[in-house]
Amino acid sequence: MPAKGEEKMTFKVSLLLRVSFTITIFCSLIDKGLSIESTSVEQTENDGEHITVTGKIPRYHTAYGFAGDQAGGGLMKPETANKAVSNISQNFIQMQAPTSNVFNLLSMLPGANVSNSDPYGISSQNDITVRGMTGNSIGYVMEGMPLNDASDGFGYLNQFVDSENLQNISLAQGSPDLDSPVYNAAGGVVNLKLRDPADKFGGMTELSYGSHNTKRAFMRIDTGEIGKTGIKGFISYSYTGASNWRGPGYDHRNHIDFKFIKEWGNDNHISLLGDWNHALTSSYYTPTKSEWITEGAGNGNNYSGTWYKDRLENTNYWKLYQQTFQQVYVAAPSQFTLMDKLQFKVTPYFQYGYGNSPYGTILNENGLWQGNQPVDGKVTIPGAVDGSALAMGGWFQRTYRSGFTPTLTYTLKHHQLLLGYWYDYVDDVVTQPFTAVSSNGRPWDLWSGSKNNIHLPDGQQLAAENDHTITQTNAIFLGDHMNFMDNKLFIDAGFKQVLLNRTGWNQLPGPQYRTGQNVSKPLPRIGMRYQFTKEHQIFTSVNTNFAVPHKSKLFDTYDPNSGDLAQSGTNKLKTEYSIEEELGYRYNGPRFLGSITFFNYNYTNRIISTILRQNGAWIGSSINAGGQTSRGVDAEIGLKPWHHFSPYVSGEYLYTRMDNDLRSYGDLLPTKGKQAVRSPPWQFAVGLTYDNGHFFANGDVKMVGKQYATFMNDESMGSFATGNLAFGYRFDSYGFMQHPQIRMNFINITDQKYLSGVSSPTGNAHTTTGKYGTSIPGSSPYYNIGGGFATMLTMTTAF
Repeated sequence: MPAKGEEKMTFKVSLLLRVSFTITIFCSLIDKGLSIESTSVEQTENDGEHITVTGKIPRYHTAYGFAGDQAGGGLMKPETANKAVSNISQNFIQMQAPTSNVFNLLSMLPGANVSNSDPYGISSQNDITVRGMTGNSIGYVMEGMPLNDASDGFGYLNQFVDSENLQNISLAQGSPDLDSPVYNAAGGVVNLKLRDPADKFGGMTELSYGSHNTKRAFMRIDTGEIGKTGIKGFISYSYTGASNWRGPGYDHRNHIDFKFIKEWGNDNHISLLGDWNHALTSSYYTPTKSEWITEGAGNGNNYSGTWYKDRLENTNYWKLYQQTFQQVYVAAPSQFTLMDKLQFKVTPYFQYGYGNSPYGTILNENGLWQGNQPVDGKVTIPGAVDGSALAMGGWFQRTYRSGFTPTLTYTLKHHQLLLGYWYDYVDDVVTQPFTAVSSNGRPWDLWSGSKNNIHLPDGQQLAAENDHTITQTNAIFLGDHMNFMDNKLFIDAGFKQVLLNRTGWNQLPGPQYRTGQNVSKPLPRIGMRYQFTKEHQIFTSVNTNFAVPHKSKLFDTYDPNSGDLAQSGTNKLKTEYSIEEELGYRYNGPRFLGSITFFNYNYTNRIISTILRQNGAWIGSSINAGGQTSRGVDAEIGLKPWHHFSPYVSGEYLYTRMDNDLRSYGDLLPTKGKQAVRSPPWQFAVGLTYDNGHFFANGDVKMVGKQYATFMNDESMGSFATGNLAFGYRFDSYGFMQHPQIRMNFINITDQKYLSGVSSPTGNAHTTTGKYGTSIPGSSPYYNIGGGFATMLTMTTAF
C-alpha cells in the first residue's frame, strides 16, 4: 500500500542492477565476437539512404524478421524526415511479450508516456500521451488506413495487428504526414507497417503461457507465390485467454491478420490487408486518489467477485463490466507507375465495428424517464425488490466506415510534386440500453441485443442515450518536395484544406432531434533538412494541426431514474488548433545513431479527453481547456551492435502552461499559468539488447515524472519507474523446424505498485473560489492502476 501523501518513487534499482550485471557476465562468457569489416552510409539521388554493412553478422529465418545490425536493439533506424520521427523495428518487437499492444511497444520512445491497466497489454483501458497530447489527439494509421475510433478519436490498439506481423512502428511526435488520413492528429501520428509476405511457402507457430493463467497460441502461413500469378500472401490466427491480474474477471481474444500483394513492372503493386478481431475483456476499477492511498491495488479497488442474490449493492459485480467488441478492417493500398515520372497511389478501406462497454446500475420500476419525458406507467424489471432492480447498462456502439486516399506524384529534376484527396464516411450509432440480470448475476445479454433489453410499456427500448451520427470528411492537399545543392538541401512545402461535416440525430425525447457541426480548417506547413555531411543533418519544420471534440458533446443526455440533465449538448463545438515548430539535429553514423529535437506548441481550444460517471456509467467526453503553450526537448541515441550489445537511451523535458482560466459553474477557475494535466515534466528510458545469433536478451527501464490530474493542479499522481526483462535462445534448424527458439519475458520485474495514468481529469479536486467569487465544488479524478509483475514463456518455430 502506498504511503499517505505524495507517492514516492520506490523503484528497486538494486534488484535491476543485479539482474543486468548477471546477464552481462553471462553474455560475456558466451560471446563469440562480432566482426564488422566496413560500414558506409550513402545518399541516393531520390533522397534515400542505405547502410551497407559487411562482415560476419548473423542472419535468421525471415519469419522472425531479425536484422542483426539495428541500432539500439531495433529502437532506431536512419531517418530523413524534416520533423521528429522515432521508429521501432521487428528486432525489438520480437523480443517483447507476444501479447504486447502498440502502446506497450511505443513506451520507450521519446515523448511517449503510456498508461496501462494490465501487464500484458490485453486490456482496452490503456492510453498514451505524446509531449502531453492525449490519445484522442493522436492519429493512428495502418498502411494508409485510419484506425482512430470514429466516436471518440482514440486508438484502441489492443484490437489491431498481432505483434508477430508488425514490420515497423513509427511515431511522429509533432505532426502527421501531409497525406495522412486523420482529422484529430494535433499531437502527431503513429504509423503501422505490416510485414510483407514471404517469397516461398512457410510459416510460424508460437505457444505462450504466463502468469494469471495467460495462454496464447499463434500460427501464420505464408503462401509463397500462388501458381504463376505473382500473388503472394500470409494469413495468421491467434487466440489469447487470461485472468485479470487483480480482481475477478477473464479475457478472451480471437484475432486474424492477413496481407496479400501483387507486384509487377516498375514500382507497381496492389495489396489487400486487414484484420478480424473478436474479444471479451473484463474491466479494471479505476480508483480515486483517496481510494488508492487507502487500498492500493487491493480488493477495495476491484470489482466484486461475489454475487449476493436480491442485494442491490451488486452494481459492482464483475460480470456487469465485461466489454465486448468485434471488428473487420480491410484496406487495399496500391501503387501504379503511369509514366516515367508520374505515379498514382490509392488506398481504399472499409471498417465495421460493434461492441459494448457495460456497467452495473439500479433502475426504479416507477417514475422512469425516457430522455426529458416521464414514462407513463410501471416498467416491469425481472429481479426487482421493492420497486427497484439491478440492471446492466450498456454503452453500445455500431460503426460503418469507408473511404479512400488517391494521390498523384510527379517527379522533376529538383521537385517532387504531390496532389491528393481524402474522402471519409462514418456511420456511427451509440445507445445506452439496459439489460436484466439473472438470479446468478449474469446479464441476459452482454452484447445488448434489443430483444433482451428492458422495454417501456409502449414497447420502446429504455435508453439513457440513443444517437446516430454521420461524419463526412473531404480533404484536398498539395505539396512540393524540393532538393538543391547536390541533394544536400531539402525543402518541403504543403497545404491541406479539410472540410468536415458531422450530422447527428437524437432518437430520445428532448430539445434536439437533428444537430450537427461543420468544420473547415486550412493546414499549411513547411519544413527543411540540410545534409551537410553523410552522417550529419539538421532539420526544422512549422506545422499546423487540428482535432475535433468527442461527438457525444453534440447531444443532451438524461438520467433515466430522475430525468436530470446529465450532459448538456451543443453544436457550437470549437475545434482544437495547434501551431507546432521543431528544430533538430540527427547523426546517422557507422557506429551509432542519435537525434535531438527542440519543439514549441501554441494551442487554441485545447481538447482534454475525460470520462464522466453518469448513473454508474463511464461515458467518454472532452473538456475545452482553452489556450496552452508547450515546449521542450526530445533526445534519443542508439548504438549499433558492438560485441553483440546494443544500448538505447531516450529522454524528454516538457514545459506546459495553460493560457486561460477554465469555465466552471458559471464562473472561471483560476487555471491560467497552471501546468497541463497528463504532462510529466520529464521522462527517461534506458534499454540494452544482446544478441549473438543464438542467445539473446533485452532489458529496459522507463521513468516518468509527476503528472497533475486537475487543471487547478490541486491533485497529482506521483512519479514512477518500471523495468522489463527478456532473454531466450535460438536453436539451429532441425528437420522442418527453422531456428526454433524459447523466450522468457518478465514484465514490471520489481512488481511496482503504482498509478500509471490519469483516467479522467477534472477542473479541481477541492472546493475552489472562482474568479468572480463562486464557490466551485471539487470533483475527484480517477486513475489507472499500472499492471503488476508478470512472466511469460514463449516457444516459437518457423517452418
